[in-house]
Amino acid sequence: MTRPTHPPSDLDVPLLGLESRPSIPISALAGAQHLLASLAGIIAPTLIITSALGLGAYTASLLSMALVVSGIATWIQSQRIGPFGSGLLSIQGTSFSFVGALITAGLIARAQNATDEQVLAILFGTCLIGSMIEMALGTVLPWLKRVITPVVTGIVVMLIGLSLIQVGMTDIGGGFGAEDFGAPANLALAGCVLITVLCCQVSRYPWLRIASIFIGMAVGCLIAAIGGLYDAPELASAALIALPVPATFHSGFDFSLAAFLPVAFIFVITAIETVGDLTGSARASGLSVDDSVHQKRLRGGVLADGLNSALAALAGTFPNTTFSQNTGVIQLTGIASRHIGRYVAGFLLLLGLSPFIATLLTQMPRPVLGATTTLMFALIAVSGIRILMAQPIGRREMMIIALALGLGLGVGMVPEVLSALPSAYADALGSPITMGGLTAILAELLLPKMEEGEVFNPKAQPDESLDAISDDQEHA
Repeated sequence: MTRPTHPPSDLDVPLLGLESRPSIPISALAGAQHLLASLAGIIAPTLIITSALGLGAYTASLLSMALVVSGIATWIQSQRIGPFGSGLLSIQGTSFSFVGALITAGLIARAQNATDEQVLAILFGTCLIGSMIEMALGTVLPWLKRVITPVVTGIVVMLIGLSLIQVGMTDIGGGFGAEDFGAPANLALAGCVLITVLCCQVSRYPWLRIASIFIGMAVGCLIAAIGGLYDAPELASAALIALPVPATFHSGFDFSLAAFLPVAFIFVITAIETVGDLTGSARASGLSVDDSVHQKRLRGGVLADGLNSALAALAGTFPNTTFSQNTGVIQLTGIASRHIGRYVAGFLLLLGLSPFIATLLTQMPRPVLGATTTLMFALIAVSGIRILMAQPIGRREMMIIALALGLGLGVGMVPEVLSALPSAYADALGSPITMGGLTAILAELLLPKMEEGEVFNPKAQPDESLDAISDDQEHA
């Protein structure tokens, strides 16, 4: 049966526009909804990185500063301070994109017998310099989009997700080195979390879908507490409100070229992703995305993204970026007022100033964290696949994807293949993100363009094999 076609609709006009000023109750409610949509994404990267690198002594401090910096970053991004900020209702938080690169950088330092403080110094110093790259990229966005094409972006995003699934699965088992690794209780707890998230996702209530990850983590912690798997004795002595001490006071800053290369590459990709997030937020806010005003917003947004990551490094936490899920909250509520960003920033600051909250989060059972992060990592990979599927795929694009995925995943699975190279090069290229990303960029630049008519577009040219399957089903 032929489906009816509909003409494209005009920009949806939100109930409350960009410059509207909702009442305090409405603003607080809308801010809380944005907080629920982003909180799990803000705290999870820090928990994953500290767990993978054995930085448990600094986890509470890093979490507190992550929440504080996310609040400051959200204020800058949504309110626009000088040239920094998009002026849209855009929420900032610790970026998942950097998890794999930072774990790789930390493991390189650990291989050289670095202490906790030395590992943190390298991570903070690397991110501080990398943030300068993103701020510089804010001034050359048109050129950057010619080099980092959608095919390159899709490959890198997919590699980020695929390379991190092992970390999530390790947490499902109980965490690296756990005595009860793979115990049925751990697997059952992770299963309960996944079932909760999926139930929320298939619910007809939009808010359950938006907050599904957060709800899954809360339910998992509750089940773990009932079953005696969530023991947090430090909570009794944790203060309700206190100023956090930045980890940089203890670690300082250091630099490693091998650690810098994968991190720098992610800053380039993050700049492109920020452009997409801000464009989506502008559309949801009923604003034009084809004029000079929007280009100014994009430049300010990317500049703010870099500035906020620099603030994060100085404050002793990990890089920030815009969160795409908050665009869905704008579409759902019809509230696009950038003044809501002040409330979200205030909520994040309050959470960051509470050692009680940080301690509560650090004691989260590993299977609970692993279940949610494994799902999020897989969704990151799916996002990369969607980016690729939105492009016309010809023989040239297929070869780029095959080369980048083959070499990127290959060095991740068999890092010994680079053992003959000098250690600095082997460490840098041993990251699937770096190897795959560099391969994709070089192939994009060096492989000749195909002649017109040689492009395969699955949407435009139906596959005969699919028609055959359809015919077989009709006969059956």
